[in-house]
Amino acid sequence: MRMIKKRTGARAGGGGPARGRLRAALGVTTTALLTVTALAALPQATAHAADTLGAAAAEKGRYFGAAVAANHLGESPYTTTLDREFNSVTPENEMKWDAVEPSRGTFLFSRADQIVDHARSKGMKVRGHTLVWHSQLPSWVSGLGASELRSAMNNHITQVMTHYKGRIHSWDVVNEAFQDGGSGARRNSPFQTKVGNGFIEEAFRTARAADPNAKLCYNDYNTDGVNAKSNAVYAMVKDFTSRGVPIDCVGFQSHFNPNSPVPSDYRANLQRFADLGVDVQITELDIEGSGQAQATDYGNVTKACLAVTRCTGITVWGIPDKYSWRSSGTPLLFDDNYNKKPAYDAVLSALGGAPGGGDPGDPGDPDAACTATYTTAEQWNGGYNGKVTITAGSSPITAWSVNVTMAAPQKVVSVWNGSPTWDGGGDVMTVRSSWNGSLAAGASTSFGFTVNGGSTPPPQVGACTAS
Repeated sequence: MRMIKKRTGARAGGGGPARGRLRAALGVTTTALLTVTALAALPQATAHAADTLGAAAAEKGRYFGAAVAANHLGESPYTTTLDREFNSVTPENEMKWDAVEPSRGTFLFSRADQIVDHARSKGMKVRGHTLVWHSQLPSWVSGLGASELRSAMNNHITQVMTHYKGRIHSWDVVNEAFQDGGSGARRNSPFQTKVGNGFIEEAFRTARAADPNAKLCYNDYNTDGVNAKSNAVYAMVKDFTSRGVPIDCVGFQSHFNPNSPVPSDYRANLQRFADLGVDVQITELDIEGSGQAQATDYGNVTKACLAVTRCTGITVWGIPDKYSWRSSGTPLLFDDNYNKKPAYDAVLSALGGAPGGGDPGDPGDPDAACTATYTTAEQWNGGYNGKVTITAGSSPITAWSVNVTMAAPQKVVSVWNGSPTWDGGGDVMTVRSSWNGSLAAGASTSFGFTVNGGSTPPPQVGACTAS
């Protein structure tokens, strides 16, 4: 297994619808809107705090993700924790250049596909990591001359992004292009040395052409506070936005330890980038330590993201400590046995959630089980009505929630018989029970929604979560 993650050191890093059908659709939409309005007037006693990281983050309009390794997806506690707690994933190594294009023009996507397919089957979003990076390059890349390297870089970006078009919400287009230290200089990578300063801009323009709907990010480490390196990245982003170079987001890896703690100006630094008109994302969070000190740091990082409107989500770099690239520092939210650590509770509390999801290694409480099945109720050119049926398991339940992922450019315009929230990108909708949360064993209820922007493909409905 290649658990490669950066370096040693302080941080790593047709036409319209028929008239009758249109009237029917409008009628349903009107009814839906009235229903939503009526539901808003109901007593709030049925409201409940989310009890998982992903659900709590979704209620704040954000995602909470984890870096995932394909070779752990066969481990039941791993996938149980992943599926319950997170609503976004980042492939840890499986999308890097050496993994997907080991020899020139030969692309191997099976390992990354395994992660993407699993995530989307559960209603999760996917971050793409990474397209252009000086590390984990196959030897043939570094051996190319300038013109051949430029051609190979653009082809790699185009082929990988085209393969995953419509399935990736954000891409780390260029990763770690600046040096550490006080110079703010560009790193002497093969791309910088042979292609020159313009390689980053060219990479972003190529990426936009390959998938116009994906968010395009620059990602780096040791840029979490205001310093020479983050100032250099800030100057580049400011230049790009002023000239119309397509950049949508900046990723802050946020690898912390006692020698490189969370900077006091962390929130202010995130905000100054957001003020440039880009989203900010915490992309590889891990914090070495234990107990209350670690919990406090995790809580403060989460609060900093929530305080910045354009901070769209947080990704922790792994699930249990034992699979972390810095496992000896126990830097994650779950211990080696998938038990929730105090840091987990601090994050959930900062997100406004409440404990109650059970032990992470527990395959599930049969008293809180449900299933979700999807059917298309009506369909017309340009849209459709969808229906999701929720069925309780062998015991009664008091509340349920389910994620529904739309394919661009489809957008949900109304929802009935459920309370929806959307993540930062707007393509994953989390629907929770409202008046219809309490179900007897084996009983069913349903919620529905109207979609504009096309009638295919159908939405992907994730696993049902009950309490």
